[in-house]
Amino acid sequence: MLNWLGGNIELAIVAIPIFAFAEAFVGLGLLVSSALLVIASSIVYENGLLGVVSISFLAFLGALLGDQAGFYVGKWMGPYFHEINFVKKRQNTVQKANNMIANYGSYVIFLGRFLPAIRSIIPAMLGIAGFNKFKFLILDFLACLLWSSALAVIILGIGTIL
Repeated sequence: MLNWLGGNIELAIVAIPIFAFAEAFVGLGLLVSSALLVIASSIVYENGLLGVVSISFLAFLGALLGDQAGFYVGKWMGPYFHEINFVKKRQNTVQKANNMIANYGSYVIFLGRFLPAIRSIIPAMLGIAGFNKFKFLILDFLACLLWSSALAVIILGIGTIL
């Protein structure tokens, strides 16, 4: 993956929102590492293709769209979500997400955004639980904004090290 991104620097720009979406979308986020997003973002930044604000914005958009899509998949699937084989095999992760929702309520949107293992499950679980869609949109917008700002700090930190 590193070789491909390094050899296709211009495509790394497109990879930023795609990786952010993939790591946030229900199911895909369990398979796509956030390291790919950090690597693509760092390559784009270090090669001067985009500034850190633009990179952060692209990641924000991808993450927000991934979370929102996951939320509506949860609303649409409802209780049938738990019957999917993929979900059954990852019951431990689903249970962690359920516990966080029960313990932290609305704050779980912020907590889940920063925990890669359950990042993609939280929106779907909130959709299944019937969480208010407007409230989710507002809180998720703020969580993704905070998260993309943290990504910017990481990119700048990596740029300083390199």
